[in-house]
Amino acid sequence: MPNSFAFLVLGLWPLMTVVIFMRLPVGRAVLTSLMVAYLLLPPPPAAFDFPLLPPLNKETLPSLAALLVCLVLYRDRIKLLPQQPMARALVLLFIFSPLATSLTNTNPVFFGHFGLPGLGLKDAVSIVVQQFILVVPFLLARNFLNTANDQRDLLLALSLAGLVYSLPMLIEVRLSPQLNIWIYGYFQHNFEQMIRQGGFRPIVFLYHGLWVAFLAMMSLVATAILLRTETGKARATAIGAVFYMVVVLVLCKSLGSLLYAMFLLPAVVLLPKGLQLRIALVLALLAVGYPVLKGAGLVPEQAMLEQATKIDTERAGSLKFRFDNENTLLDRANEKPLFGWGSWGRNHILDPDSGRIMTVTDGRWVILIGMFGWVGFLAEFGLLALPIVLLWAKTRGSPTPVWSPYIGGLSLLLAVNMVDLLPNATLTPLTWLIAGALLGYAETAKPAEKVAKMKLRSIM
Repeated sequence: MPNSFAFLVLGLWPLMTVVIFMRLPVGRAVLTSLMVAYLLLPPPPAAFDFPLLPPLNKETLPSLAALLVCLVLYRDRIKLLPQQPMARALVLLFIFSPLATSLTNTNPVFFGHFGLPGLGLKDAVSIVVQQFILVVPFLLARNFLNTANDQRDLLLALSLAGLVYSLPMLIEVRLSPQLNIWIYGYFQHNFEQMIRQGGFRPIVFLYHGLWVAFLAMMSLVATAILLRTETGKARATAIGAVFYMVVVLVLCKSLGSLLYAMFLLPAVVLLPKGLQLRIALVLALLAVGYPVLKGAGLVPEQAMLEQATKIDTERAGSLKFRFDNENTLLDRANEKPLFGWGSWGRNHILDPDSGRIMTVTDGRWVILIGMFGWVGFLAEFGLLALPIVLLWAKTRGSPTPVWSPYIGGLSLLLAVNMVDLLPNATLTPLTWLIAGALLGYAETAKPAEKVAKMKLRSIM
């Protein structure tokens, strides 16, 4: 269980948010408050649980605090709903579709002698509030990170986050994942999953070692994106940071994040912006279409398993386990295809004799379809994919130099994060910040926007 210090740090974060917003421009304050909270606050189960509210943890509490501060200090500048009609519709659908989920799941479900409760008004209100808080980083980024200069701030913040976080990461690679135990009094996941290749995966204060590896990959790619516009000492520093973060990423022992980096690095450094956007569009549409292909039996599971076996039998076994669970959960979801089963684990299969949950939800997509149905899935994945679609449509046929030099790389980073939501659930405030920043730019940007340089110390 979390110790008193964990709850103290979590409880004081709203005050820290106020301090950050008083000292920094609003865009950088949004970045700093949400990113620092994500990296340093204690992970679940550390949370405050109040009636009619979702658990206020390291992701929801900072988002709520940042929103309240922005509503007080910048109420004339903030518009919660996007201007773009499709984006506005998806935001409303994302927030309020769980109401339909609750209304269609009022009856309990039974597995032998064990039952799970039906959903009521309290559940409906709690889920809607949870959905709203979840999308707050997206809405704030759309309002306050919608220029090319803001995109550079975002990339630099991601780069610095990885560089700073690499220090505790390297400590845990050497000593084993212990920092969360030493500081907050508990271990947040299964320790056995942090053991890989005769060593350790770092986890620090995040949910899982895969999240840490994905952060390292994002930091590495963000630094590489900056390489294309930096000059002089800044460029030399960025090159050194890229090589350093490659080493850190390898030490994270995550094959998936390593493969993403191997794909993204040459893409963001060498490819023209237009081609980057087209590739990002294809990846985003693939992520949205994967469940459809899965349900139609068009995903070549057997061929993928055979290839995985040639590389690593242990990973092939893990992949087969994942596929089997996806198929079982998809069959369960198809019993309530539109709005899903809701919360309380109703989307799972339970052992009728022991009541134990027999299924494992790894990918974000299968969690969404099981809980909120196809409507909830399309609302969330559509909201993430829409900025890429809008940017591709807006820049198509325009000369490359007239648009922000960062939109191609950021779109690729967002698209790869969407692809990673198929095997994993790596939806974080960083994902929403990137998506919101790109949507804000797509709504407001005009050609030939100049990018101002930012001193390194100003982000801190």
